Amino acid sequence: MRKPLLLALLAACALAAPLARAQTYPTKPLRLVVPFPAGGGTDIISRTLGERLAAELGQPVIVDNRPGAGTVIGTDNVAKSAPDGYSLLMATFAHAVNPALQPRLPYSTTQSFAPVALVGRSPNVMVVNPGKPFKSVADVLAYARANPGKLSYGSFGNGTSAHLAGELFKSLAKVDMVHVPYKGSAPALTDLLGGQIDLMLTTVASVAQYIKSDRLRALAVTSAARSPAYPNLPTIAEAGVPGYAAESWYGIYVPAGTPAPIIKRLNDAVHAAVKADAFKSRIEEEGLVISNGPPEELGKYVQAEEARWQRVVTDAKIKAD
Repeated sequence: MRKPLLLALLAACALAAPLARAQTYPTKPLRLVVPFPAGGGTDIISRTLGERLAAELGQPVIVDNRPGAGTVIGTDNVAKSAPDGYSLLMATFAHAVNPALQPRLPYSTTQSFAPVALVGRSPNVMVVNPGKPFKSVADVLAYARANPGKLSYGSFGNGTSAHLAGELFKSLAKVDMVHVPYKGSAPALTDLLGGQIDLMLTTVASVAQYIKSDRLRALAVTSAARSPAYPNLPTIAEAGVPGYAAESWYGIYVPAGTPAPIIKRLNDAVHAAVKADAFKSRIEEEGLVISNGPPEELGKYVQAEEARWQRVVTDAKIKAD
């Protein structure tokens, strides 16, 4: 009789341990790994979120920039961290695309991580130099169809959201455009502003200041619905490419094996953080539409994104830089 009782007590203790940790969690600073350099759109969103998470959790949230290898370096760092709730990953579009671009990743996007919360979604925006004769998406389509291979679009590198948004546009619109990859946003935008390339389908955060100052002309947003940041801009689908939809997104992950009560605590903290006026007022300027729910929502969303972009990468024969 004693042995079954002892086993039952041990099992009860094992079940109680994660709950006990969650009740005292967190007891030290958290680390939010951003797999991009400091200063970019993802970094800005991460730091703004980190400030609010710190207020909710009662512990500092330190943003740890670990760029490189198309976000693989920072992502792998979190995958190999202790599953204790103190190492968080700010995942983006690249998280869903990398399995198609880099088949030999040092981690599994589905098995090495546990989803916490989707923070929000953001459209890309089609922009052109005002010196170009394009006033609408219809103008772009007409020129591209009359001049195959002469229209150029830039991106921040092979496999980035700007690149894949362009490839999806080419595929659905059945037009031939030349992709010009750059090593980052600065040189791409310099050439777009200078008229060396014709257009970009890039993040709102990267071009908002140029649209506001009329240095770039915005033609449409890439999301399925119009953006609150640019309510007068049509979607690309509305403007002549039915079925077109592409968006950037931001979501929080932790290493697989993180106790469920801790994930619940983090999910609650993210929900509260994104509802704060200080967060909303700063982030909505970047075109971000706040969208959060239970952890499972992020998991299902990213699985669907992986499948969708796998087809685009395969059809366009895209290779990582």
